[in-house]
Amino acid sequence: MNDWPEGWSDDRNARHGRGSADAQPEGHRVMRHVRPGSVPRQGVPPQPQQPPRSPRSPDGYANAYDSGYNTGQVYGSPRGGGNNPGGYGPGGPGGRGPGGAPPMPSQSPGARPAPNWGRRIKVGSITLAVVVLATTVGTYFWADGKMRREVDLAKVIDRPAEGDCTTYLIVGSDSREGMTSEDKKRLHTGSADGKRTDSMMILAACGSGNTMISLPRDSDVEIPTFVGSESGKTFKGTGRRVKLNAAYAEDGPELLVRTVEHNTGLRIDHYAEIGFAGFANIVDALGGVEMNIEKGFKDKKSGADFQAGKQTLDGEQALAFVRTRYAFAESDLARTKNQQKFLAALANQAATPGTILNPFKLYPTLGAGLDTLIVDKDMSLFDLGEMFFAMKGVNSGDGTSMNMPISGSRGGNLVWDKAKVRQLVQQIQNDEKVTVTSDR
Repeated sequence: MNDWPEGWSDDRNARHGRGSADAQPEGHRVMRHVRPGSVPRQGVPPQPQQPPRSPRSPDGYANAYDSGYNTGQVYGSPRGGGNNPGGYGPGGPGGRGPGGAPPMPSQSPGARPAPNWGRRIKVGSITLAVVVLATTVGTYFWADGKMRREVDLAKVIDRPAEGDCTTYLIVGSDSREGMTSEDKKRLHTGSADGKRTDSMMILAACGSGNTMISLPRDSDVEIPTFVGSESGKTFKGTGRRVKLNAAYAEDGPELLVRTVEHNTGLRIDHYAEIGFAGFANIVDALGGVEMNIEKGFKDKKSGADFQAGKQTLDGEQALAFVRTRYAFAESDLARTKNQQKFLAALANQAATPGTILNPFKLYPTLGAGLDTLIVDKDMSLFDLGEMFFAMKGVNSGDGTSMNMPISGSRGGNLVWDKAKVRQLVQQIQNDEKVTVTSDR
């Protein structure tokens, strides 16, 4: 019985598969190729065929398994044999991958991809736009909520027709609201109760140019028929003539507007009033206002003491500058010119990118002004901004600054030139360039 597997022999001249005791070594012989796992071991069920793992090339990428494994093909060489000096993949470093695909690029392990700057810039721009929009909207509603809309122009009767320009009646009152005794002493305001108009001017914002017209508080005017702002009672006009500031003292802003409209024939669209404290606080919040004072002057009553030349006025100095009247020969008219000059400079500085785009200036300025600024019920934040930009335009030369034309005086009151006033009002109503001038 032969226990050797088939193909094996006990013949010493044809020993296959075992050692030999002959003195001569065995010659080479060809052995049948057996794939791993093709011959099951006894007692072990056959395992499913697993594809052979491909060896890795020096660059870290695996070479594809080639079906020429059993034909003597060298791994990494072109099909059909041949050498691959680099050992990178089929066809060498510049060859093609499996299926004709280009070889994968070499990349160092752990390397990060290059940043996508275009996407980053786009995302950053969108984020910035959202932040700016949210800040702008929030600031608008915050400032709009602080406005004191206390004047009801709907109570004013017998109003003139609307014109093509937007008109503002801007009033500086001697209100001491919110001031301590030290503030009153420092600002030389006195301690009188109530409030009176310290300055008044009409600002016409027109397409043809802006016009600022000062109304001397000693102007001789007629008090017309009006309806009381608090009582609702009708008070018939008797032709009574008074100083313009008496209208405000008698029944407040509504009667003042009614009196200005009756004596000029010009409709007032909006009303804005600020007191002593608010005026000084706005100037201080801006860091002062630069002025060029042509001639120095002093006034003990207002606390003014100025030298000629360019200088920056703080809140206390600014208030003294616009209130001084006794240092001038034509007291009221000279004061109104100083008020125009200062307000235009104030608006010119407030309505600049350095203030509007700087939150450390914008918010204190808005807070200081809106806390004490009294406006009509229809005044929007947009209207208030238009008013400031119109004042800035006058300061930059894009408009006209003047006193109400005066023809003489009556009992110490200044009488307006009716013909010039009529022409001036007509030009504003029709949005025409103002050509009327004032001799004073």
